[in-house]
Amino acid sequence: QVQFVESGGGLVQPGGSLRLSCVASGSSFSTNGMAWYRQAPGNQREWIATVTPGGSTIYADSVKGRFTISRDNAKNMLYLQMSSLKSEDTAVYYCNRIPSTRWFPWGQGTQVTVSS
Repeated sequence: QVQFVESGGGLVQPGGSLRLSCVASGSSFSTNGMAWYRQAPGNQREWIATVTPGGSTIYADSVKGRFTISRDNAKNMLYLQMSSLKSEDTAVYYCNRIPSTRWFPWGQGTQVTVSS
């Protein structure tokens, strides 16, 4: 069973940057497509970015050009570099497998709040 622990969230002003991290337990991380998701209050969890085992990336239109997803398979780590943050980016951010696969149990997530 793979478990995820997300970190790196916080309070940031509009236009600022944050780097989120996700550490995954288990030996299957490197063979899985991985993704970041977020859930704002009152909204459903939404997919925002994917990175394949080989490093190819896909982004939701809402974050394209501002967020960068990456991974370090040797360390079982997933990252999300966020820049030009907007108030609408405020949410709890989670990592997991890509949407077309069976998800592992969700972690606690990390809160990102964009506010002046």
